[in-house]
Amino acid sequence: MKKSGILNRHLSAALAELGHGDTVLVCDAGMPIPPGPRVVDLAFRAGVPSFAEVLDGLLAELVTEGGTATTEVQEANPATAGLLASRVTPLTLIPHEELKRRTADARLVVRTGEATPYANVLLRCGVFF
Repeated sequence: MKKSGILNRHLSAALAELGHGDTVLVCDAGMPIPPGPRVVDLAFRAGVPSFAEVLDGLLAELVTEGGTATTEVQEANPATAGLLASRVTPLTLIPHEELKRRTADARLVVRTGEATPYANVLLRCGVFF
């Protein structure tokens, strides 16, 4: 049994399968998820677990080259916009409809219980060497 890091066996296994260039969508409870990507649904109740908790846990275990979020997050959810700007570099902003389209090509979707608007980011996996 693992003693630290991500303990959820489904999420831990999915992360171990990721490679350089793969994308992972970390999303709020309301994000529509198209058929295709593997989904690990962590949502338990509204707000649990939070987007910030899950994002921080993933960033502690993944090598990333940057991420993509929505332009709408800046106005509709300034707290999440600030969180993303401080944690994901470089961060590209695109319209929400485009992010939804890109979700279909994600290798993994991690759904949180977040109940605030536009708390979504598409992380691009890097390589540790």
